[in-house]
Amino acid sequence: VQLQASGGGLVQAGGSLRLSCAASGIIFGLNDMGWYRQAPGQQRELVATIARFSGRTTNYSDSVKGRFTISRDNAESRLHLQMNNLRSEDTAVYYCNTKVAGRDYWGKGTLVTVSS
Repeated sequence: VQLQASGGGLVQAGGSLRLSCAASGIIFGLNDMGWYRQAPGQQRELVATIARFSGRTTNYSDSVKGRFTISRDNAESRLHLQMNNLRSEDTAVYYCNTKVAGRDYWGKGTLVTVSS
C-alpha cells in the first residue's frame, strides 16, 4: 500500500488549498479513507474521513467543519481535501490514511503553512 499526499504550500490566512492523495496497492473504492494532520510539537489528529464506495458518509473534526471538504475519486484512486478559509492554526503536515486488514497505512505528508 502506498499513499502519496501533495498540494501543500504556503498560503495567507483566509486562503484556500486543495490537497490530493494518490493511492496504490489497494482497491481504492473498497477502503475508508481519512486525512490527519500533525502540527509542530503536537500529536497527530483526525481532520476528516470518508466512507468506502460512494463516499456518501463523511466526518469532520469540529475545528474544520464548514471549511474543509473531503472527497474521493475512485476511478483515479485519489483522495482530496479542499481547504477554505484557512487559519494559522491549520498549519501542519497533512497525511492521508487508510486501514487494511486492521493495519494503518500512512503516506508521506504534505506541509501546509498558513501565514497570518
